[in-house]
Amino acid sequence: MTRLPGTVRGLMTALAALLAVTAASATARATSEPKAPDDFVALRSVDPTIVQEMRYSTPHNFVGERIDGYRQPVCLLTRPAAEALHQAQTRLLRRGYTLKVYDCYRPQRAVDHFVRWAGNLDDLTMKPEFYPRVDKNRLFEDGYIAEKSGHSRGSTTDLTIVRLPARPTRPYVPGQPLVPCYASKGERFPDNSLDMGTGFDCFDTLAHTLDPRVQGVRRANRLLLKETLERLGFVNLAEEWWHYTYKPEPYPDTYFDFPVSGESLISTR
Repeated sequence: MTRLPGTVRGLMTALAALLAVTAASATARATSEPKAPDDFVALRSVDPTIVQEMRYSTPHNFVGERIDGYRQPVCLLTRPAAEALHQAQTRLLRRGYTLKVYDCYRPQRAVDHFVRWAGNLDDLTMKPEFYPRVDKNRLFEDGYIAEKSGHSRGSTTDLTIVRLPARPTRPYVPGQPLVPCYASKGERFPDNSLDMGTGFDCFDTLAHTLDPRVQGVRRANRLLLKETLERLGFVNLAEEWWHYTYKPEPYPDTYFDFPVSGESLISTR
């Protein structure tokens, strides 16, 4: 056997020790991540027919990058909220429609990411699409960004309705020209949703569910979503046509921070 010089053996020993510490640290971080309570489920396990387009796991959102805590593009919810969505889906399928969710449970670390972004007034990357008529320094004051979100309690979802058969939409390409979220459906970023008058996450008063300027087919589409969900216990946020919370919430005062990932759920569920 070839004998290594003492200095080489020393370096190899030090490297091995460093790798062991790094691996141990990574394992510790993985095992120390918070987990979801027992009554959280993946929406797909309750209703696999509901379309999922999880925007915050992609760069197509008002920040312009994948949001902290979104490790997989999956919808996690408390079981009562997921089962109520299943009931809504059953009713819509009979009429030739499907639900589509944009966001569900949102960890506190994602909300913290939004807050940090809002504090950086120089980052206006996505302004032309998501908040073209709102100064970024007013996002807190106008209520578009807050330090806590009902999504973190697990019973709130952002969603829309799609006519069947659901047509795929082209992917967003970072750096592409952006169009205001309140532009006509044929001009703004393509979405297979029914025309709701604005795109999802549009920071504009036109996104208010019952804004009187939204009439005709667009208003009817918003009311179809609203009436379908409200019959099953959901409550709409008046400023966002897409935002609904199931009541009563199992965790009305708890803001969770486990990652959006199947691994956050107990493996037997």
